[in-house]
Amino acid sequence: MKIYNTMTRSKEALKPLKGNRVKLFVCGPTVYDYSHIGHARSYIAFDVIVRYLKHQGCSVFYLQNITDIDDKIINRAAETGEDPLDLAREFEVKYLEDMETLGVTSVNLYARATEHIPEIISQIETLLDKGFAYETRNGVYFDESSFPDFGKLSNRNLQELNTHRINPDTAKKNPGDFALWKKKVDNPCWNSPWGSGRPGWHIEDTAITEEYFGAQYDIHGGGLDLIFPHHEAEIAQMESSSGKKPMVRYWMHTGFLNVSGDKMSKSLGNFITIRKLLETYPPDVFRFFVLSTHYRSPIDFSQDTLEQSANSLKRIYKLNEHINQLLESEIPKNGKLDEIHSCLLHETRQKFMNAMDNDFNTPSALSVLFEFTREINRIINHGKLSNETLKKVNIFFIEVGDILGFNFSPEVSPENDITGELVDIITEVRDKLRQKKDWELSDEIRDRLSILDILLEDE
Repeated sequence: MKIYNTMTRSKEALKPLKGNRVKLFVCGPTVYDYSHIGHARSYIAFDVIVRYLKHQGCSVFYLQNITDIDDKIINRAAETGEDPLDLAREFEVKYLEDMETLGVTSVNLYARATEHIPEIISQIETLLDKGFAYETRNGVYFDESSFPDFGKLSNRNLQELNTHRINPDTAKKNPGDFALWKKKVDNPCWNSPWGSGRPGWHIEDTAITEEYFGAQYDIHGGGLDLIFPHHEAEIAQMESSSGKKPMVRYWMHTGFLNVSGDKMSKSLGNFITIRKLLETYPPDVFRFFVLSTHYRSPIDFSQDTLEQSANSLKRIYKLNEHINQLLESEIPKNGKLDEIHSCLLHETRQKFMNAMDNDFNTPSALSVLFEFTREINRIINHGKLSNETLKKVNIFFIEVGDILGFNFSPEVSPENDITGELVDIITEVRDKLRQKKDWELSDEIRDRLSILDILLEDE
């Protein structure tokens, strides 16, 4: 299995620090508003990554933080008249509900920043003791100049960065120095050796991961927009406080999500929350849309692409419904044909796993699935699949569905499923057209049915 490492800009074989145990941390949300579809894109991608790692025998500890204290939360609370921590809890609950609806179930622990203040203070004290941080009248800052490797993840030169920075706090030594602790007198705040205040944004992640993973772990994930300055700051904090390098072995980042070619933003009026999206589309359709693009690539959201995802997913569901129906009757073994079909299934499964082994290439994996769906539909239409083979196909779809987060074997309710009856009606009408020698219209019906993976064979 190979993973693309942002740090090295190359694919590398996965080699966990300890046996088959994988420690994965992904930056969680700042809970001051409803989560949007850009969040969903990233968290669905990492959910599938974890599902596949577990499927391949890895023992995964997936940790995600919840930023429940931040300027954005405090400002929003001031607008609404709520207590900042109450507002954070409210939107944290909504975020977790959204994740559950989307099938993001692989996170082992959500760690709140406010529940790790002692760990945060301890790490800041270590950075101060080692000379990597300093105190001012406004707070405690990390001294970027004390960490020569700053910028190694984003490939940015610190000297060049500082020429473009504005220093709003004249008490700082360098424009790029970032806050570890902000001295405050307003609530919410916590006592510390530097007075009443609250933590900066970057420090919560390293304090939390050090608490649960130690100073070094396997994978750190997040969106591309977090590489600089957030992830650079994390590296500087952890490697400076612990004296150990590297902080993580693999850095994984998801690409940007645009809406109809534009960056999603409230000012453009194209800001879409997860909840708003799910008023129109089922969660599995959006999940399919996300997985149709590689996690590292940019993805463009539009109504047309959602409709395409809905239609594509429907084809796989229809095949599984048909298989479940066929399994209600007894179709005998077919000797050599069963052996051929078993080979087809084995090759398909291998192609699917190869795609996932190649940096979790879900578009290629789905392509394999569609090719297999078309072939199985063709074989079924010829009446050449035995019960034994149908059961194996069913098991395969359950396996890949578990990896991708879909239920590819839904129970079919005969009174609600009229697909078979509709196909029978269309077939009868087409036969009558052929009897009247209306070849053009009958061929059009056949071709349009084939798009839906319904193949008609003319005698």
